[in-house]
Amino acid sequence: MQKMIQLEPGKFYHLYTRGNNKETLFRHPDNYHYFLQLYRKYVAPYADTFAYCLLPNHVHFLVRVKEENALKLKYKIEDNKSLVSINRQLGHLLNAYAKAINLKYNRVGRLFQHRFGRKEITSEAYFTRLAFYIHFNPQHHGLIDNFSDWDFSSYHSILAKGKTALQRDEVLEWFGGRDEYISFHHENAADFASIASLVEEDEL
Repeated sequence: MQKMIQLEPGKFYHLYTRGNNKETLFRHPDNYHYFLQLYRKYVAPYADTFAYCLLPNHVHFLVRVKEENALKLKYKIEDNKSLVSINRQLGHLLNAYAKAINLKYNRVGRLFQHRFGRKEITSEAYFTRLAFYIHFNPQHHGLIDNFSDWDFSSYHSILAKGKTALQRDEVLEWFGGRDEYISFHHENAADFASIASLVEEDEL
């Protein structure tokens, strides 16, 4: 695993982790929903989310750590009080989920192989390719014939009209619009290997 870097306010990151020894993390659809519920509780208040995908034994998120000043205003944190650590919140998410799964399935021991890995996203090109990479992962791993049919990714939420906690408008803006977002995903499906080579070795 790569050297752990600090998550800094205002920066974009690819976050990822997997089951210990590639163990299954999500055994039932309810498990996926519960993990996302915990994510909304522990992480979403401190990071804007642009894309995600949960697969049976690993997860991906594309996030931007919220600016400290914005957090102070929203949560009325005084300047002389420390802000909640996003790294600690990610740890709370994994710990809470692992405890719930251990209890539910009468298992013991470590569920996740490591803490969330992370890589900073530094360009628009990398942002769009990473969003595609995250959404295409279920098809890449042979879990489904068409990535857009996977229930546990943000692909359709970006296209939907209903309420979402995702940064939908910003994602579509990065791609150049709704039609461009759809086209990019489907046109690059045949060239996944070249995009995967840019990001895949950073993780898992």
